[in-house]
Amino acid sequence: MINCIFENGNKNSLRHAVVNVIILKGTKILLGKRSEKIIEGSKWGLAGGFIDRDETIIEAAEREVFEETGYKVKNLVLLTVVSNPNRPNDADRQNIAFVFFCYAGEKEGNSDWEVSDQQWFSFDDLPKKEEFSFDHYEFVKTYLKYKKEDLPLPILG
Repeated sequence: MINCIFENGNKNSLRHAVVNVIILKGTKILLGKRSEKIIEGSKWGLAGGFIDRDETIIEAAEREVFEETGYKVKNLVLLTVVSNPNRPNDADRQNIAFVFFCYAGEKEGNSDWEVSDQQWFSFDDLPKKEEFSFDHYEFVKTYLKYKKEDLPLPILG
């Protein structure tokens, strides 16, 4: 939670804004294994993180993908916004997530310290739900539902 003091002197705790990105290449998805040094370490997850103060959600998505995977982003699309105040394993710093999908562009770098491994997975051979960090497994399932049912974007609710 972010503690804020407003112009009228009132205090409140607000939620963080984050981005998560489903990265595609052909029929595969790129997942990163989170470093032991961070929350949900050793679990698979999507590239993503906090939106910096002076960037848009698109800039944040592009930055996080590059930092955590070394890939440039192609064709970034907003899939959904997750505003559930009870996101799993996120009690101390509730987040609102802007979830995107994109295609992997050129690989121009390496993953940063937050990622200990990265692998391309077939959608038919994903890690088990409990091996995913936070609610990233649900984000992948939302993407697959979108593809199967051709739902209008963004998916809300």
